[in-house]
Formats: sequence, C-alpha cells, structure tokens
Amino acid sequence: MNRSFIAQNPSVLWFLLALGLFTIGVTILSDAGVGIISTSFVKTLGKTLCLCLVAIAMDLVWGYCGILSLGHFAFFGIGGYAIGMWLMYARTEGIVLESLANQTIPPTPQEVSDAIGNQIFGVVGSSEFPVFWAFADSLSLQLLMVVLIPGLLALVFGWLAFRSRVTGVYLSILTQAGTLALSLYLFQNDSGLRGNNGLSGLQNIPGFETTPQSTISLAFFYASALALALGYLLFAWVVSGKMGSVIKAIRDDEARVRFLGYHVESYKLFVFTLTAIVAGIAGALYYPQAGIINPAEIAPIASIYLAVWVAIGGRGRLYGAVIGAGFVSLLSSWFTGGGAPAIDLGFYTIQWTDWWLVLLGLSFVAVTLFFPKGIGGLFDYLVRKPS
Repeated sequence: MNRSFIAQNPSVLWFLLALGLFTIGVTILSDAGVGIISTSFVKTLGKTLCLCLVAIAMDLVWGYCGILSLGHFAFFGIGGYAIGMWLMYARTEGIVLESLANQTIPPTPQEVSDAIGNQIFGVVGSSEFPVFWAFADSLSLQLLMVVLIPGLLALVFGWLAFRSRVTGVYLSILTQAGTLALSLYLFQNDSGLRGNNGLSGLQNIPGFETTPQSTISLAFFYASALALALGYLLFAWVVSGKMGSVIKAIRDDEARVRFLGYHVESYKLFVFTLTAIVAGIAGALYYPQAGIINPAEIAPIASIYLAVWVAIGGRGRLYGAVIGAGFVSLLSSWFTGGGAPAIDLGFYTIQWTDWWLVLLGLSFVAVTLFFPKGIGGLFDYLVRKPS
C-alpha cells in the first residue's frame, strides 16, 4: 500500500506545525496583539525566515547534491534588486507626480520620466534609465524578473560548468569568482543600479504610504513564513522518492551514477537552477523588510556565510539548514546589534561587535571537528536514541 508523501516524511508535518505555531505566536506578541515584540524585531524575524529559505536551497544543492556553490547568495541579491527597482521607481514616481501637480501646464510623460530618472540616478551623476529598467514601472513584470533572471543565469552557468564536468573545489572557485565579478561590477556607478549607494527606501511600499510599518512588517512576515513553508514542501518532495535517491547518489559517487546510465548533468542542472530561483524569491521578500540593498550584500563572503549556516545546522537535513540559518542569524543580530554586553577583562574589554565573526568562525571549526552532522544531527540522536 502506497503511503502519502507526509506519511513518508513526518518531519515535514512537524516542521509546518512548528512554523505555524511560531507565526501565531509572533502575531499575538506583535503590536497587532499585546505589543511585546517591537516592529523592528518582527522585521528581523521576517528577514530570518527569508534567510532560512535560501539556506534550505543551499542545503539541497550542497547537502543533498554535493555541489558546494559559493555564489548562491548572488541569486538572493538579484531577486532583491529586481523587486527593488520597482519599489524605487513607483515610490519616486509618486513623489514626482505630487511635486508637478501644481504646474499650470501638465507635464508630458517624457518630462515625468526625466524627473524620475534624475531623482533615482542623480546620486551617481546621471538621469537616464538603463535599458534593463524598461519594465521597472510594472510590478508583474518585475516579479517575473525575480524568477527569470536568477533562473536563466543559473541555467547558463550550470550548463556550461556541468557539461564540462567541472566538479569539487574547481566548481566552488568558479561560483565564487562569478559572484565576485558581479559584486565588483555593481559597485561601479555606471552599472545602472546606483553603484555603492544601492537601492534604498524599499520599506516604503507604494500605495501603502499611510499604512503603519507595524502592519506592513507583519504582512511581510506572513509572506516570508508562507514562502518558507512552500519551499520546504517543494524541496522535501524533490529529495524524496527516486529523484531524491539519484541526487544523493550523485553526491556520494557521481561516477557510479553516470555508469548506471543516469544523465548526471541534467539532475545537477535541475537542482542548481531550481535552488537559484528559490534564492531569488527569498531575496525579493528579504530586502523590502531590510529597506536597502547594495553590492556588499552579494559579495562572496555572504555565500560563505550561507555555507556556514548550513554546516552548523547540519547539511543533508532541510530542518538542519533552517535551524542553522535561524540560530546564527538571530545570534548575529544580538551580538552585532549591541544586545550582548561587553566583557571587561581588566586589561581588555571584549566588544562583541568586533569579535562576532571570530566567534562564528570558531563555531564553524568546532562543528566541523566535533559535530559533523551539525545541530540537526543532535535531533536525530535524540529521536533515534534507544530507550
């Protein structure tokens, strides 16, 4: 008798139940409820859920398929830039139209466009829209770009790399080099995305100017929770059944899988492209909550952090990636946001804002040496521990 997908994967049900209870709890404690949790912390939790989503994408491509991509956070950033272009255009358009409303002679569409361009690109000494801003005035088309651009980039890169059978550390270096090239290009003022200034004011959602940030932050929190739930379900389905067995076999012994007649490159390309698309969606939800995106967000170090989260949580376990990303992200906010008190040793005062990255690096080394299965492995041990 064939069992249902949930029956075969009970951890999926437990995860969805935990996520649902967490969402309800945050709603009750937020300003919409008893007001214990601040609006800024609701945004932090919403951003954390987005990071958990990109972490499970990283876990699928690395933990299950064995492809250590050090460039997946670039897809996350591309999704943020795609939605950020519409947010900035629409918000600036509203400001420009309001400022020109009192003119005796109504402005022409070209005058409005020029004024919008000057407002957006004046900071980098330009006023002309680059070609790829052609759809910035359309929310539906920019949402399509959130999916299409990361997907197409991953498809082209993956096809070139996998058909050449680039694997292991060489593939990691290629993905890292591509991410570095992209971030360096975006730092230039003539990149068309405002260089180091990035896109700002993304928390101001056009059409909802009078809506309190507490309401907007909660709406994005719900959207992030829903995206994480759907992403978890999707990836759990991918790694179950025959497809999941082939993907894990590629990780363990690619040559043998190829010898058995499977087209390894197709499976790897599917996983690489799918996870890039999900990473782009996660970025599109993250940056309106962060309020700003700049090229530093997609520097190679960000993708390395992503790998660290998955390793600490336990790669090869979707819930482990969620635990790792959530734990490290919230701990990082606490340490770097001034929540952790300084420690006075007499001869030296430890300021955690300076030492957080050292602590994170030591944690990664400790997990690698002593807990190779990560935090998620401890849950496995507790569940399977004989009575």
